[in-house]
Amino acid sequence: MSPVSLIIIARDEADRIPAAIQSAPFVSEVIVLDSGSTDGTPEVARALGARVVETDWPGHVAQKGRAWALATQPWVLSLDADERLSPELAEAIVAAVEAPPAGVVGFSALRVNDYLGQRVKGGVFGPAWHLRLARREAGRWVGEDPHDRLEAQGGAVARLAGVIEHRPYRDLHEHLATVSRYSARFVEVSLAQGRRARLIDVLSRPILHLVSSLTLRGGFRDGALGWQLAWIGAAQVAMRWAGLYRAQRRPPSTP
Repeated sequence: MSPVSLIIIARDEADRIPAAIQSAPFVSEVIVLDSGSTDGTPEVARALGARVVETDWPGHVAQKGRAWALATQPWVLSLDADERLSPELAEAIVAAVEAPPAGVVGFSALRVNDYLGQRVKGGVFGPAWHLRLARREAGRWVGEDPHDRLEAQGGAVARLAGVIEHRPYRDLHEHLATVSRYSARFVEVSLAQGRRARLIDVLSRPILHLVSSLTLRGGFRDGALGWQLAWIGAAQVAMRWAGLYRAQRRPPSTP
């Protein structure tokens, strides 16, 4: 076994977490932080050899930080329950941790999205590099919920061959529900941080997102799917900034 801890945060992922765990058979330990699953996710993970810790939900960044702190191996690999390593990437990770290049403390991999059965080529859901493997002492989770990001401190980051295969939504309903939930969270966090929305934000940001997704990010290459994802993304931007604009104009509640 390789000196790698696999960490996964999960909630109601009994149908998807097996593929994530089974895609990394080389790891020395699997740690799953579960936050209130009702579909048997903890039992499924334990049956696959994982150490399961059942806990509350403090947010994406904090939860991944908790999982990272539980790892015991020199290297830590982070996957979401809806992700899995390609065989080529699994082989590359084993080789990388056995003989890491001098000064390298982390490795990134290209993540590709499979949206309801179609590989996405461009737009916001297009392929992107993500740091997911780092030395335990070098890794740190940062970002603004729900957009967590791993950083590696004290050295360089190299890229690995292969891909992380990501299947973010089971169906369109789940996608739209996530858009609504994340938009409400954006308003909540923005109010707490003092972020302000102007009318120009409400009017221009959705249009800019649509144009950027289809042209600058190449979403047009996905045909009808590219248009669908661009419009959903623009709707999410509109919900965020219109929601914040409306919330900040509400009169303060009286005691």
